[in-house]
Amino acid sequence: MSVADTLTEALPPDRVRTEPDDLATWGTDWTRSYQVAPSAVVFPESVEEVAALTRLANDRGLALVPSGGRTGLSGGAVATSGEVVVSFDRMHRILGFNEADRIVRCQAGVVTQALQEFAQGKGLFYPVDFASSGSSQIGGNIATNAGGIKVIRHGLTRDWVAGLTVVTGAGQVLELNRGLVKNATGYDLRHLFIGSEGTLGFIVEADLKLAEPPAPQRVMVLGLDRFADALRVLPCFQARLTLSAFEFFSELALSKVLAHRELQRPLATPAAFYALLEFDADAEDAALAAFEEALAEGWASDGVMSQSDAQAAALWALREGITEGIAPQVPYKNDISVRISEVPGFLDDVNDIVSAHYPDLEVCWFGHIGDGNLHLNILKPKGLPIEDFYQRCHTISPKLFALIGARGGSISAEHGVGLLKRDFLHFSRSEEELALMRSLKRTFDPNGVMNPGKLLAMP
Repeated sequence: MSVADTLTEALPPDRVRTEPDDLATWGTDWTRSYQVAPSAVVFPESVEEVAALTRLANDRGLALVPSGGRTGLSGGAVATSGEVVVSFDRMHRILGFNEADRIVRCQAGVVTQALQEFAQGKGLFYPVDFASSGSSQIGGNIATNAGGIKVIRHGLTRDWVAGLTVVTGAGQVLELNRGLVKNATGYDLRHLFIGSEGTLGFIVEADLKLAEPPAPQRVMVLGLDRFADALRVLPCFQARLTLSAFEFFSELALSKVLAHRELQRPLATPAAFYALLEFDADAEDAALAAFEEALAEGWASDGVMSQSDAQAAALWALREGITEGIAPQVPYKNDISVRISEVPGFLDDVNDIVSAHYPDLEVCWFGHIGDGNLHLNILKPKGLPIEDFYQRCHTISPKLFALIGARGGSISAEHGVGLLKRDFLHFSRSEEELALMRSLKRTFDPNGVMNPGKLLAMP
């Protein structure tokens, strides 16, 4: 019996696909650097169907790979070895809203932007936001504990998850926390699934908290001559006002966006680096005072501040368009973080490695420097085979990750581990931690059907 025929024991035949174009589309994510080879793609519509599919996989020895919006950047949703891709595209309903609790219940396939718009329609706010909000799905956000551009003020996805319904790798359906604020009844298994990258089971439904809408916002972009000046500008502004975002990007990153989109430069004279700040409109005077200090101290060379929502959106587009702008050059992505206090020394260390090992390659910097998260992107030159390019970058990665480990940082701040970082996990986790993580994997997924080969190397 073929894999497709086997899968029809759990799902209707019209929701099992094996056409090559479908396998190529749903079998990958934004990494675009792995050979894609799933055996089938399935589209469940309910918790019961996901549970039946998972039990079938255990009985028949199938491997399952969860697929959301496929916007991941670490290969976590890539099927390389005949796995069955489980797409949540058809589980896209908002199931209910409790006004008193300000909790919305939704299926895993709800797109982030749809949740944000739902919240807005209720006069509330879902603050987790990133450039891929128009295509990323809630289940994938939770599975990677997605961060984004508002972490400095609103936190990570984890901070907004009040409850989860999951299907474990063994096919059990668990209701975790049920939206409670207080629940002192032992282990909170909800938090094991947040950030688990589909290795323990499927996140199928979620209870998410909503907040009061933010005050009107202003956006300011500053030109910086030196990378380290961003770390001087940050406390200068934080001493006077509360920031909603503090982003940075290099002139190279900006040039890639401008080449890709019809946008205007923010400043008359190019700068080596740029800082983008967002804050409440009623703090405008405080922001201007901080800007004047930054100018006087030589930390900033110029600046511009939005005076309308349209201007704010145009300034944000300069930052949010970077990933799309550099995508044609198949970047090798390093999504790294250290404590903010460690950033200055860490930058010096990283610059030494970059200068020594990538003198002939374009290196594109950007990130959420307000929470210590840096994105270091090495861009592939034309004519260099992608296998050779990735092998070169992969060889250098341990040198970079050793610096991160020495400073107590993370080799993956928000993009997850997936396939891309799996073999380097020991730079951020001790052997004791890795052993416990493998034990948890075996407990929730005893037959290893869930996203095999991702996150953890299993002996």
